[in-house]
Formats: sequence, structure tokens, C-alpha cells
Amino acid sequence: MTAEKGQKAPDFKLKTQDGSEISLSDYKGKKQVVLYFYPKDMTPGCTTQACDFRDHHESFEELDAVILGISPDPEEKHKKFVDKHDLPFTLLVDEDHKVAEDYGVWQLKKTFGKEYMGIVRSTFAIDKDGTILNEWRGVRVKGHVEETLQYLRGHNK
Repeated sequence: MTAEKGQKAPDFKLKTQDGSEISLSDYKGKKQVVLYFYPKDMTPGCTTQACDFRDHHESFEELDAVILGISPDPEEKHKKFVDKHDLPFTLLVDEDHKVAEDYGVWQLKKTFGKEYMGIVRSTFAIDKDGTILNEWRGVRVKGHVEETLQYLRGHNK
């Protein structure tokens, strides 16, 4: 199964970088959620993406949207990533990649001829009722955060 625009977003309960647990349903009726899946903490593309979300964090808050990042990295690595880059949003631990599978972003990848399973960089905009408003798969980092913001601004009119 793959999560798609117009469907209910698959719920989950995951650990955060500080060891607490949150569910997607915690935000139902309260906030929109920008759920972004990324391959790995501390890598150049993932750092750029996280810092772009950080730099536009206030704009997402103005739209009543919360940002949640998900990768297979463990809690300690997420904590270091958050601390090093002053990330004002929550990172979630999906070590067994179950949530990534539920959203259809855990896929076969190829780098330099080597095949492996991993996260395909993707973002989902989820409304207050838990429905997927939009999805971006195979995201290119440059300009993506601005595109997501622009979409939410248009949707919230």
C-alpha cells in the first residue's frame, strides 16, 4: 500500500529525538502536518533540506502547520542533528522503516551501480482531518521547501 493524495494518511507512533513518542493522530483537528522523509542525518542534501525547513519554520507556523522529519536514524543521531543545526521541529525515528513502507517511500535505490533499499526523499502535506493534501516524491532539495510553503499558502486561502 502507498499513501496517496486524497487518502487518509497512515497513522503512526514513533520516538522523537528526545525519546518521547508522538503519533500523527496527536495533531488531528489541531494542525496541518508537513511530513518529510529523508535518507540520513548529517549528509549534505539532508542537512540542506533540514536547514531550509528551519529557515522557513515561522512561515509554516503562520499557516498553522507543524513540520515532522522521518528517517531510519536512531534517536541519538537525530538529537545530534537537531542540536548541531538548531532545528526547531521534531525528528522521528523509523529504524525498522515501517512508516516509510506505509507511505511507499522505502524503495530500491541505485548508486554507482550498487542496489540497496532506502528512503526516497518525499514530503506529504496532511490536513487537520488527517487527509493527504499533496505529495512530493523523489524530491530535489533546492527550492522544495519554498514550493511546499507556496502550496500550503494557496490551499489555505
